[in-house]
Amino acid sequence: MHRRLFLSLATLVPAALAGLAPRRGRAAGPAPAFTFPSIDGGSLNTADWRGRPVLVVNTASMCGFAGQLRDMQALHEEFGPRGLVVLAVPSDDFNQELADAAKVKEYCTLEYGITLPMTDILPVARGQVHPFYAWVRQQTGFVPKWNFNKVLLGPEGQILGSWGSFANPGGRAIRAAFTPYLTA
Repeated sequence: MHRRLFLSLATLVPAALAGLAPRRGRAAGPAPAFTFPSIDGGSLNTADWRGRPVLVVNTASMCGFAGQLRDMQALHEEFGPRGLVVLAVPSDDFNQELADAAKVKEYCTLEYGITLPMTDILPVARGQVHPFYAWVRQQTGFVPKWNFNKVLLGPEGQILGSWGSFANPGGRAIRAAFTPYLTA
């Protein structure tokens, strides 16, 4: 048992640590418009956010990185009025999400005070992934290796960078990447 746990950690930690620096693949053009099912019902369309930077984060309520939801909410509150969109994409690809969207919404609201936009639970790395994540993979080769991987889109939908789990959403590198696109 301990050997299996060690081997699991030995493969996860280097992959997660590799996510500290932004990844950039070959040059990516502007994103097409993507529609996400909203956790509140209805849909979220990235075309509505053109002209604004968008930080997309695959989340999981039961993940050890779930405290980043607090950081994501803080970014939403501080920089949302200046144009930043922070989008949480709950996913159970790594078996750490609650059973359904209603439970995710309730947990994130009560535990972290989340008011930022959230999607329904979606596949981001395995199986039939959401078209946004398929596009990111095609454009850059980036695939979330764990929960709380980040993809930053520029105002025209271009991919500005991607970061792994250990990169804090409000950290210096991510802030430096979106700050030039904020309004005064």
